[in-house]
Amino acid sequence: MSDTGTNQPIVGDGHTPYSRYVQTEVLHTLQDFVSDSPAEPAFLANVQISEIYWALITRELVTAQTEFRGDRIAAANRVLRRIVSHMEAFNANWRSLSWLTPAELMPILKGLGARHGKDTALQGWTFREMTFLLGVKDRPSLEHFEPQPQRHKQLTERLNSPSLYDDILAALARDGKAVPEAYLKPDHAAAYKPNKEIEAIWAEIYRRDDPADHWRTCAELLADIAVEFTNWKYLHLMATRRTFGSRPAYHGVDAIQWLLPTMWEIPFPEVWTARGLVA
Repeated sequence: MSDTGTNQPIVGDGHTPYSRYVQTEVLHTLQDFVSDSPAEPAFLANVQISEIYWALITRELVTAQTEFRGDRIAAANRVLRRIVSHMEAFNANWRSLSWLTPAELMPILKGLGARHGKDTALQGWTFREMTFLLGVKDRPSLEHFEPQPQRHKQLTERLNSPSLYDDILAALARDGKAVPEAYLKPDHAAAYKPNKEIEAIWAEIYRRDDPADHWRTCAELLADIAVEFTNWKYLHLMATRRTFGSRPAYHGVDAIQWLLPTMWEIPFPEVWTARGLVA
């Protein structure tokens, strides 16, 4: 917040340091309502806050990847711990819409469809980029972003790049763990397939149960992230049941039936299945 080249505070521009940094004058013009529903301000604020959190979590996931690539496991774990905190706060955001009813939601959806088209509410590119980084890869989902060429390109690159888990497996291999070669040079765009040898690596880490082991800490933080990610999807599913019900949504697909399969998309699968091998 200083004048380029002088390092002196900017003054006389009609802003306080706070309003300039937070860009409050811009921020409070971003709510463009599409209905007269008294529920819409809360609904739109929730969606916009979601976008900010998805972008934040994505940034943190990329930071964690950098740390793992440098074999700085303790530093990476600090980033993962921040991600868990972000996700917990993000999930708490659902409570601000816990009162929403179908009669309050439908005018918003009708206004949204009339002004912007139905497809616009189906996918947010920030959420999809976050899920790709978490290892939940889904090439068909890219078609929803064709109207946004820049974001379509960005997501295509992310789809074809290592996920967080890919970088963790590579770091495990550099640390002497027997990660199969196929998982060190995978098709990054393909859906992840769990592997028994990787499961055995995590199981051995859990058997040692060494609180000083950075990999044990990493495994627990990955589990926390997967829990919060799944919690978000569950809260989304139940909010949809409560406010929309089982009826055709975007593209004519039943909303509940479209969401239910996503509950099985749990990141870092061997971190979970390895627990069944620990006696």
